[in-house]
Amino acid sequence: MINRYTFIFIFSVFIASISQVMLKKSANIKHGSRASEYINIYVIGSYFILLISTILTVIAYRGVELKNGPVIEGSGYIFIIILSRIFLGEKVTAMRITGTLLIIFGIIIFNI
Repeated sequence: MINRYTFIFIFSVFIASISQVMLKKSANIKHGSRASEYINIYVIGSYFILLISTILTVIAYRGVELKNGPVIEGSGYIFIIILSRIFLGEKVTAMRITGTLLIIFGIIIFNI
């Protein structure tokens, strides 16, 4: 059964993935100046979300064993593929699916 700290950790990884997609979205936009590349709603919002994610991760480690942290962090790769497809329109290639399945397989093996 998943305790609340594990749920907080998974949520933290999910919002960190959202933040990464926002940064990629900003990188794909043509900006008028060098300053606007770094000072725009996507970048500022993304770093704010990363700050929240970091705080949530610290809180989550109160109830999640250290050995399980990297396993939960691995779910970020899965979130990124899904979010990239939805918000960036990136193709989900056979190589990405294979990589994601290897990650899932590793998470399963680690938890046995």
